[in-house]
Amino acid sequence: MYFLSISDPQIWLLAGISVLVVFSILVILVLILSIFTAIAKKTSAKAKAVKSTISSSLEAKSFEKASEEDKAAVATALYLYFNERDNRESRVLTIVPYPSAWGAQLNPRL
Repeated sequence: MYFLSISDPQIWLLAGISVLVVFSILVILVLILSIFTAIAKKTSAKAKAVKSTISSSLEAKSFEKASEEDKAAVATALYLYFNERDNRESRVLTIVPYPSAWGAQLNPRL
């Protein structure tokens, strides 16, 4: 039974080569992913720059075209929305009993 024994030098060579192959594949994958990440960052930065210049020019034009009444309506709506949001009650549970045949069997008071 000398097949696959620990003292066999070919077994250690095989184990070393397999570990080397696995780690080299991992290094190659990391390099490929870092290249893709760099490319994605460059393209997203260019897209954000173009989008911000287009949106800023469109916002400036649309705000200049708005009438005073429209601006006042938007300001009033925002004011009312933010004030109402703060006045809402929190942690309030309202239970309204609804009579049904199923509920009547469980709770005879209904």
